[in-house]
Amino acid sequence: MTKEEKYISLLPQVKALCEGENDIIAKMANVSALLHQEFGFWWTGFYRVTVYLRDKVPESSGHSVTQTPRHSATLILGPFQGPIACVRIAYGRGVCGTAWKERRTVVVPDVEKFPGHIACSSESRSEIVVPVSQGDEIIAVLDIDSRKLNTFDDTDARWLEEVVKFIP
Repeated sequence: MTKEEKYISLLPQVKALCEGENDIIAKMANVSALLHQEFGFWWTGFYRVTVYLRDKVPESSGHSVTQTPRHSATLILGPFQGPIACVRIAYGRGVCGTAWKERRTVVVPDVEKFPGHIACSSESRSEIVVPVSQGDEIIAVLDIDSRKLNTFDDTDARWLEEVVKFIP
């Protein structure tokens, strides 16, 4: 079975797992498990965009509250399959943070050649990260790593972009 045929057969399963389910964490858990099981990737999972309030800016800092952002956002580890992973990833950092910032799927044939790659595991050799959107907002990213170089291509990007549409 070709890679494309696997994705074609997988999409109805993703739909069945997600349709009627309101809990986004449950959807992420089942989708990451299904992709991991079907393709045998090294690491398959989600990072969720989490916004939190920063501490109040001290008046002695010379900045007013309106001049200094009081909210901050980061990617926080979500449901996944595979070895332990990085817990937090900053906006614009690594492959995940770049996909979030640039609002696009990022395919990395060789992670060692990606500027600023965050090595959660030295066994990861290639990676794909697909943003998950809800309306105009990126709410998460799907991150998949392989132990082999050049695992991911336009076929993966196209089909994984379809898969993540079932998450929000």
